[in-house]
Amino acid sequence: MKRMVMSALCVLGAMLACYGQEKTLFNEIYYLLDPIEGTAQVTETPKAYGDLVIPSEITVGTRTFRVTEIGEKAFKGNKNLEAIVIPSSIEHIYRNAFDGTGLMKNKTFWEDGVLIIDSCLIATSKDISAKYEVPEGVRLIAAGAFENNKTVTRVILPEGLKEIDHDTFKGCKNLEKVNIPKSVLHLGEDILTGTAIYADEARWKRGSLIVDGCLLKTNEAIKSKYTFSAKKPVRLIASGAFKDNKTLVSIVLPDSLWEIPAGAFMGCTELHEAVIPQTVTKVGMYAFYGCERLTTATLPTTLESLGAWAFYGCLNLEQQVLSDNLKGVPLGCFSMCRKFKHIQLPKEAERIDDGAFYGCSQLEDINFPNTVEYLGEMAFAGCQTLFKVEVPYAVTQIGKGCFKDCNRLYGMVLPEGLYSIDDEAFMGCLMLEKINIPKDLFRIGKNAFANCQMLARLTMNEHVHIIEKGAFVHCIKLTELSLPKELETLGEGAFEQCINLRKVYMNDRLEKVGDRAFATCRSLQEVKMSKSLVSIGKSAFAECKNLQKVDWPDSIEEIGQEAFFNCIKLQTPDVSGIKVGKNAFKNCR
Repeated sequence: MKRMVMSALCVLGAMLACYGQEKTLFNEIYYLLDPIEGTAQVTETPKAYGDLVIPSEITVGTRTFRVTEIGEKAFKGNKNLEAIVIPSSIEHIYRNAFDGTGLMKNKTFWEDGVLIIDSCLIATSKDISAKYEVPEGVRLIAAGAFENNKTVTRVILPEGLKEIDHDTFKGCKNLEKVNIPKSVLHLGEDILTGTAIYADEARWKRGSLIVDGCLLKTNEAIKSKYTFSAKKPVRLIASGAFKDNKTLVSIVLPDSLWEIPAGAFMGCTELHEAVIPQTVTKVGMYAFYGCERLTTATLPTTLESLGAWAFYGCLNLEQQVLSDNLKGVPLGCFSMCRKFKHIQLPKEAERIDDGAFYGCSQLEDINFPNTVEYLGEMAFAGCQTLFKVEVPYAVTQIGKGCFKDCNRLYGMVLPEGLYSIDDEAFMGCLMLEKINIPKDLFRIGKNAFANCQMLARLTMNEHVHIIEKGAFVHCIKLTELSLPKELETLGEGAFEQCINLRKVYMNDRLEKVGDRAFATCRSLQEVKMSKSLVSIGKSAFAECKNLQKVDWPDSIEEIGQEAFFNCIKLQTPDVSGIKVGKNAFKNCR
């Protein structure tokens, strides 16, 4: 599954950059948090040493997260890590998690060629017996635990085993027999690839490899319209079981399933229809990733968990109704669904995560329940037919690029409690005509409204403290501007190229006008400066060719290079005692 994660992230990596999941340090261990599921994954922790205890849950801020995974290479190379306690909450241990650690090298932890820690089978060696019976009580087999082991010919797995992660027996070319107990709840990808079982053509039926009611893999011999046999119900599908299968056109999943695992149908580019039974409560990450022709995949009303990127790139999927059991829309879930028009959100959704609807160019409307608290980065970026949005009152921050390039968005209602409009939040919203800045807003980020070419009315509240670089660059319809009374930072190029801006009124707290803040505002005629103004940045009013009237405060100490360059109607003021940059008033009267 980790392999699929890394390849898929490359698609939006430049914009979403490992998106949404920052490293969080808690008691000397790093974690990745999933806010929607309320879970945490132990991630690369390069300085782990001694005897380490992984907790079953961690508290970050006001939230508690259940620790469910030990990620790929989590402790790799930590030679001084001598022992570890793995809690029962751990459901997955990914590849190379403990490679090169002291506990892997400590022979006292190994028995009969097998390393088992806290009921988790971590690794095997060539000293294992050819017929190996996994001890009772083992509940989890880590990814790649038996990989490339040439000794084993048969493995007996115990009842009570819950998880078999990906690549478990991969490359065990002499493995001829293995059982999958009924207690197993999850099967990773490529469990038997490269084994004698996998190579035995007699084991494959109708293009699928099924062991003890578990479908592990399919090939091109599968029927294009595949319906599972009711006589031999399949209770589990392995991660990536249908991955990259170009034969499959439609599939009817059996009522015996409770989960569609990670990457199950990833890259099935010919798949048109998937009938999902109501028994399914979980759809894993990347489940239908890249199913370009998929038009129908109705999610069950009973669904309790929906994974990140589940429907990424389903170009022909038009709509979806989400179960009210869900807490939000996860990372990249419907990203690049270009024909996606309608979505019914869960009644108590709390989050629309990063990139959730990125590139849904035909999404027409979005009705948020009042419970939504978070709108993530790039969540609706590129939704070109989205025309009106009312942001719920509980939202305090609009994420970076959240509505970027929604070029038909003309109506936007912002909640009174909004604290920050992040970088590029509304950048390129060409039709946005007016915006009322809420009373509690503190910050307007970089390029937040850049290139909003129809924005003519901008009502600022008194409490905005920060307007970042390029916040309103190229807002060509703005004609008059009164800066907030509490504004302290006016960033570089904040109103650059606002070519119809005629009047600017500053507050009396602003001490510095940033570089190019009003450059090329060629209609600008009048500026009332702040009484506290100390510094005017480089090219701050360059090329403002109609600027005639400026109220010069006594507080000014520095005027930057080319600050009023080519302001041909402006009379040069008395600058005695002021530090003046080169060409500050070149071509002025």
